[in-house]
Amino acid sequence: MRASAHSVHSSPSLAADRRQLDFPFGNPPEGGATLEVAPGVHWLRMPLPFQLDHINLWLLEDQDGWTIVDCGLSDARTLVLWEQIFKLQLAGRPVRRLLVTHCHPDHAGNAAWLCQRFGAGLWMTQGEYLTAHALRHEIAGYGARASLALFTRHGLHGEHRAALEKRGNAYSLYVPDFPRGYRRVVDGDTLPIGGRGWRAMVGYGHAPEHLSLHCAELGLLISGDMLLPKISTNVSVWSIEPEGDPLGLFLASIGRYRALPAETLVLPSHGLPFRGAQERVAQLEAHHAARLSELEAALVGEARSAMEILETIFPRKLDVHQMFFALGETIAHLNRLVHAGRALRGVGEDGIERFTLTRERGGA
Repeated sequence: MRASAHSVHSSPSLAADRRQLDFPFGNPPEGGATLEVAPGVHWLRMPLPFQLDHINLWLLEDQDGWTIVDCGLSDARTLVLWEQIFKLQLAGRPVRRLLVTHCHPDHAGNAAWLCQRFGAGLWMTQGEYLTAHALRHEIAGYGARASLALFTRHGLHGEHRAALEKRGNAYSLYVPDFPRGYRRVVDGDTLPIGGRGWRAMVGYGHAPEHLSLHCAELGLLISGDMLLPKISTNVSVWSIEPEGDPLGLFLASIGRYRALPAETLVLPSHGLPFRGAQERVAQLEAHHAARLSELEAALVGEARSAMEILETIFPRKLDVHQMFFALGETIAHLNRLVHAGRALRGVGEDGIERFTLTRERGGA
């Protein structure tokens, strides 16, 4: 299991297009401190031991207590910072509820610890709750062996395959426990928090049923990983759904953000809060359209595996950790071409899946 799930690169075009976005907060809060970004909405940041080195979490004032949105990895540094938050920022008021946007370790790692400590309820979508348990126990088609089999079919070999064989269950390392009960959230629910309504928006592609929250009264969207200002969210094919179309699901999901008012302040899980959701959606659509066109060009006249074509969209040298993200994302783009009728999938005598252009697109 990949320990976190974010793109391994930000293309130059994505970086340049940040100029179209408005960033009202120039600096994040320091570790163990918070910054109020709207009445009753406080921003805190926790470290991550990856190339993407932080996650944004949110404290929402909730009557006589607090609602926490996401909770960070379960590691020593994060727990120390949480203790500082409890002592200095909660003003003696209890945590009533934990909302988890999705099951990835940087968002869910401390869920059991927080819920047990405060007697708080866990709120999340059913798909994310069940997937967290499946990942922890490597059941129902999840786990390192299943990922190895998927990536081997797509051409993974040599040192990268050997490295994956050696990996244990990284998910359980960062999510050592998970609650045995929860309150289910479904798309369109209105959650009362702090006397205001927060509408649940469920999105797909990055995670099974990713939860975002929109408060029209405050003009805020807690976007989680679905809409990030700098990097493109990782969208990968998983072992349980090898021919799925997560990229198609992701693009359809972020298209919903076009309906938000233009002045909406987006609170992402990574990077700085920003305004310009519509512009950001357009940037991401253009980014993925360009990657799909690049893959089509690379397939002209030759059947190629995901591993053979990976450098087309990830041209720089990748370490082992980044390779797994990149390969999963490459497969997702190739699957998108298949679902769109722009490519075909075949399996060779060596058991490797390879892709070719459809006759209409390839012309030869």
